[in-house]
Amino acid sequence: MNKLYIGNLSESVTVPELESVFKEWKIPFTGQFLLKTGYAFVDCPDENWAMKAIDTLSGKVELHGKHIEVEHSVPKRQRSRKIQIRNIPPHMQWEVLDGLLAQHGAVESCEQVNTETESAVVNVTYGTKDQARQAISKLNGHQLESYSLTVTYIPDEQAVQQAQEVGRRGFSGRGPPQQGSASPMKQQFDIPLRILVPTQFVGAIIGKEGATIRNITKQTQSKIDVHRKENAGAAEKPISIHSTAEGCSAACRMILDIMQQEAQATKMAEEVPLKILAHNNFVGRLIGKEGRNLKKVEQDTETKITISPLQDLTLYNPERTITVKGSIEACCKAEEDIMKKVREAYENDIAAMNLQANLIPGLNLSALGLFPPSSSTVSPHPVGVAPATPYGPYMAPEQKTVHVFIPAQAVGAIIGKKGQHIKQLSRYAEASIKIAPAESPDTKQRMVIITGLPEAQFKVQGRIHGKLKEENFFGPKEEVKLETHIKVAASAAGRVIGKGGKTVNELQNLSSAEVVVPRDQVPDENDQVVVKIIGHFYASQLAQRKIREILAQVKHQQQQKVQSSQSQSRRK
Repeated sequence: MNKLYIGNLSESVTVPELESVFKEWKIPFTGQFLLKTGYAFVDCPDENWAMKAIDTLSGKVELHGKHIEVEHSVPKRQRSRKIQIRNIPPHMQWEVLDGLLAQHGAVESCEQVNTETESAVVNVTYGTKDQARQAISKLNGHQLESYSLTVTYIPDEQAVQQAQEVGRRGFSGRGPPQQGSASPMKQQFDIPLRILVPTQFVGAIIGKEGATIRNITKQTQSKIDVHRKENAGAAEKPISIHSTAEGCSAACRMILDIMQQEAQATKMAEEVPLKILAHNNFVGRLIGKEGRNLKKVEQDTETKITISPLQDLTLYNPERTITVKGSIEACCKAEEDIMKKVREAYENDIAAMNLQANLIPGLNLSALGLFPPSSSTVSPHPVGVAPATPYGPYMAPEQKTVHVFIPAQAVGAIIGKKGQHIKQLSRYAEASIKIAPAESPDTKQRMVIITGLPEAQFKVQGRIHGKLKEENFFGPKEEVKLETHIKVAASAAGRVIGKGGKTVNELQNLSSAEVVVPRDQVPDENDQVVVKIIGHFYASQLAQRKIREILAQVKHQQQQKVQSSQSQSRRK
């Protein structure tokens, strides 16, 4: 791939100036620069020169006071599951890099590329295109040992061939790409737009013999489900729209137009609000700390937005209603902003869930309750990865108690108004959650005591990490790293440490978490000692799982010894 995209350009940049930059750094180019407002394209003689241009110029050369960005030019249709990461610290340990990559999805392969640069370059293949896009979004510009990572797509060769065959025709006359093309893979991980409409408008939305709804479906290339039979006698009915973000928004606008026309014709109401349904798990991130995200949407779109209270949630109805009031134009703009936040939260959770399918074998993802009922396409484990034996070869799930330490000022956020958040989390995870009293008035940390099965621990600890991030107790580019304590039998502590600290060192390299077993501990009344784990959520979860496996193995061996000694006694 030798076509380059040059971004972050000032509007006053000219073609001769771009040519001068390439000549100054002795990077050849073929043909003319294609200059647009804020960006440009150019071809290099081959891929090696394109790579050299990216490594030499991107983020390092300034034009009109702005550092230019140079990367491979990849059309949307050709974006694949493969990405290239450059400017990796040359002495970085592979375990650290693996841990970083795994935060954004299931990594199928990671290969080093030979280059002339001092820093390292790798080609990475993720399980899905969404995971690759998430990795590009999060890793581009990520700082590692004073090196700033540069991440770009590696073009999908099959899509390139299809684009060459189709030329400028776009989709065929039969509609969107057929099975096996890029679109269905994207849609598989899309979240639908769900809206509530007054029951009296449902007939107009469907139209005579379904003509209106078919027209909306055809024009917006979407799949629309009108749930007429749900909640018989209810004043409102849900509608699910499955499409791209643009398709969902276009269909929503057409439905709003129909409702507005019906309301005016029947003189029922001057203004019909837009009501969006969103799973409660995403709403906190939509609202933001002190409601800042929601306030910004209101200000940007000139709308009034309210969200149904937590008390309306039930086990069978985990969705909250987001009511948007304003002009149709304003409501449509608000829908785009709201659903953008919801989709980002959904995609982050999808990536985390797919990662956990590897980190915690036997974890029942569908039981976690993170996704709306309509999102039934979530795979219980990544494609190509066989489900593992639940909880390892020796482990049956057992209730465990884990202590997680949070900033003292964050206690209120975890408890929630009148204890609503912690109560809801306890019910949702089926775990006991208690916050220990402060040891002193000026204590900086408080201990959260969590008792439950491994899945419950995962749910609660994940929500605590997420809540601290949402409420800005950690910086925007700062990882939420918490200290977690688990208790182990004093007789098994040596197995966690290993001979010469070998096991604990391997555990730290594998999980990227800091694992400490204090040597001078005095066992408690239950003859147990504490193992400390410090790290971000995924690192901590992996370390906890591995320690549980070690303890289960020790317990299994002890049981075998007892059985063996009993059988020997019987023989005597």
